[in-house]
Amino acid sequence: MPITDNFNDYTAGLTGPICGAFDIVPDDTADLPQITRGFMVGGAGDVAVTLKSGDAITLPGLMAGVVYPFRISKVRDSGTTATGIKGLV
Repeated sequence: MPITDNFNDYTAGLTGPICGAFDIVPDDTADLPQITRGFMVGGAGDVAVTLKSGDAITLPGLMAGVVYPFRISKVRDSGTTATGIKGLV
């Protein structure tokens, strides 16, 4: 029996539920495969990111299991101590 999706007709947007995810491996040069709607970490720590706007910032002391609503294009290896980073789209 197929799974019912009551929201199949809805347009995806920033206020809707997250519909996809991917593993993020911090890299000082490579951009992410797509800009995120948010992200989370499996192991607490700092995350050095480049935002969609191009601004670079280090987000200090992020807690594991929390969804952070940042639109990011890159997670830099330099300055990132958090582990198990997941991009949410």
